Amino acid sequence: MKRHNLGIAVILIFAGMSVSAQADPLSLGQRMAEGFLSGDVETVWSSSTREMQRAFGSAENLAAFRDDLLADFGSEQAVLSERTAEQAGHDVYTRVSRWTETPAPLELVIAFDGAERISGFFIRPQPVAVPSSYLDYETKAVLRLPVDGNWFVYWGGRDIEDNYHAVDVGQRFALDLLIVRDGQTHSGDASELESYYCWGQPVLAPAKGIVMRAVDGLPDQAIGESDVANPAGNHIVIDFGGNEYGFLAHLQQGSLRVAKGDVVATGQEIGLCGNSGNTSEPHLHFHMQTSPRLGQGEGLPAQFTNYRANGVLINRGEPQKGESIHPAE
Repeated sequence: MKRHNLGIAVILIFAGMSVSAQADPLSLGQRMAEGFLSGDVETVWSSSTREMQRAFGSAENLAAFRDDLLADFGSEQAVLSERTAEQAGHDVYTRVSRWTETPAPLELVIAFDGAERISGFFIRPQPVAVPSSYLDYETKAVLRLPVDGNWFVYWGGRDIEDNYHAVDVGQRFALDLLIVRDGQTHSGDASELESYYCWGQPVLAPAKGIVMRAVDGLPDQAIGESDVANPAGNHIVIDFGGNEYGFLAHLQQGSLRVAKGDVVATGQEIGLCGNSGNTSEPHLHFHMQTSPRLGQGEGLPAQFTNYRANGVLINRGEPQKGESIHPAE
């Protein structure tokens, strides 16, 4: 069946709104979810942020998406679980339910800003972390964090609830990092890339190695847009040796300081944080895998050394979702 541009999933847009303040985000999420499923699309539309409305396109598009959803998957039959969590100053409601025309449960996720406006919305088959033969793997390269200063781990960990990358074989243990201050990822106009705290921040080589790939000519995406044809955007791939390859993605156009074949030192500046590729707002993506080609090989755990997570010294570890991290020195 032909799908509208909204598709089965709308990427969460956390446009740096104010700190979450809902007294009962679970009830709010239930009300919006049940309203949408019952046909009250106008309430969802009118309760959405400007950025979210831009992603939807129009109330008519949202209604057409709901119609396609029901045509393809039937109706919601039973709610299996509901939960809420705070992410970067937003309250996120997640609902997993069984539907009449599909064997796999569907996951509905709605994010709310501090004014109880919808700042993120998507529906998808409930994701499952892919199996990995590297769960007990210990990183050979001596890794430092790829950034200086305080950064927030937006996605990170081994469970699907903590890391949506876990559905992908190559990105099984990936990290998404951004900067949060006072519960926000930006200051000022949320539609301007320059407003985001991590925009233009230096990105560093996590370990010594040889640059295998350096892409620098792709444009940074406006907030609410993404480049699905070039998911990594401007990016650098470093061969750390020992069949370990590091990917640093979504870099700012024209910011790369290295080229293919260059030898880099640990901590060397290699580019700037940007918003190129398939991304919803400026951030840094990092993952390790067994191949220098995206979409090939298997993901590897990345254990970093000598950093602090929520103020606690970590001699060697894997940053987890929700942690505030920075180098110990």
